[in-house]
Amino acid sequence: MKLQTESIGSIPRPIELIEAMQAGLPAEQLDQLYDKAVRQTLLELENTGSPVLTDGEQTKSSFATYPLSGVDMIVPGGMRIDFADGHFRQLPLLKKTPFRFGEFAGSYLAKAQSCTDMPLKQAVISASALSLIYPADGMEGYSQPEFISDLIDESEKDIRSCLEKGAHKVQIDFTEGRLSLKLDPSGGVLRHFIALNNQVLARFSEEEKARIGVHVCPGGDRDSTHSADVDYADLLAELFNLDVRNFYLQLASEPDRVKVLKAIKENLKPNQFVFVGVIDVLNPVVETAEEVRDRVLEAAQYIPLAQLGTTDDCGFSPFADDVSTSRETAFAKIKARIDGTRLAEEQLFA
Repeated sequence: MKLQTESIGSIPRPIELIEAMQAGLPAEQLDQLYDKAVRQTLLELENTGSPVLTDGEQTKSSFATYPLSGVDMIVPGGMRIDFADGHFRQLPLLKKTPFRFGEFAGSYLAKAQSCTDMPLKQAVISASALSLIYPADGMEGYSQPEFISDLIDESEKDIRSCLEKGAHKVQIDFTEGRLSLKLDPSGGVLRHFIALNNQVLARFSEEEKARIGVHVCPGGDRDSTHSADVDYADLLAELFNLDVRNFYLQLASEPDRVKVLKAIKENLKPNQFVFVGVIDVLNPVVETAEEVRDRVLEAAQYIPLAQLGTTDDCGFSPFADDVSTSRETAFAKIKARIDGTRLAEEQLFA
């Protein structure tokens, strides 16, 4: 395809897998279900015509906390993230030191690579999101600067674990970016987050950065969001200061897409590439290929074709227990993105 197109990452898990995870089945039985879900997800994505695949995050409990799997250094009771429909998610708190990842994203990539020869991307959580698990009142004998130093080291290892295994792209999930403006409208927290993530990114070469990207959205969980009421333009004015080359931007669900596209045009740097969201993952109605085509053509009026690609607004199921969208709907929407992107190509490259 002349226009690049990629999924964000998560795909709804099979119901049997969700039930097994909630029932706490033995690890051996869960591993069999994980293996089956990953293989099915890769096959279904390939059947949509996707040129780049993802494991659908089938084996992650959530996109945000996978590095904390199997560790005993955390306790419940961290920052609470409220969604517009009234439900919430809550981060854990760090209780033991030093901070170390219990799982690196490269392990998920390696499993997927054993199931397909297609190009694979891998999502990783941002250092800024994980920085929120440090207790507000500090930790005796382990200062926040010491924690941040360890966090940067571990986040670098996480990204490298994917790059060194040959990931087509490594996508940093930065959904807290827009949320930060809700918590601090002055933008101070957002700029702090960007500076922290840039400390991680500074450790990579220009060639490596070409394979690294960042994803932003207003949150997407159980068909609700945590920060859609924040002005997107305020985020975009700072976002392109992140030292990555690829940006995966939610757009389809925005009430004023033209306003967002103008903000992208104003802030996009010449060496950066934008994948615009052309699929609203929170809307159960499957887009037609023609609707997707029109969204791509609209974006092409503001973003140079050499810097334009397509994606979905968000992952379809960032948390393992989210059943608000069926697997069938998710794959149908992804196919609509692929088909609609091809239709747009026919006009844009005629």
